[in-house]
Amino acid sequence: MKTQRHRIQSCPVEIALGLIGGKWKGVILYHLIDGKKRFNELHKFMPIVTQRMLTKQLRELEADGLIHREVYKVVPPKVEYSLTEKGKPLEAIILALEQWGKTLQ
Repeated sequence: MKTQRHRIQSCPVEIALGLIGGKWKGVILYHLIDGKKRFNELHKFMPIVTQRMLTKQLRELEADGLIHREVYKVVPPKVEYSLTEKGKPLEAIILALEQWGKTLQ
């Protein structure tokens, strides 16, 4: 069964916002701009987000091809998240949102 996120959309803005919409997705992408992060690092940047919600948003970003999840076979397990080639063009958009957000403070 397909979810609403995967139905055919005609507006490019709707498609883009469908991929990055979500309370924490933009923040996750923002923190990945400067390189790989582990789950706990991301959670420290966003202490009010629950682990469950962070996991959900990370999985959606990964499923949409915007981030990559690298699992290292070590004990204890190590997982790192990074932007994919598809996700890297969002850097300019996220940084523009950062600048706009500064004007609103």
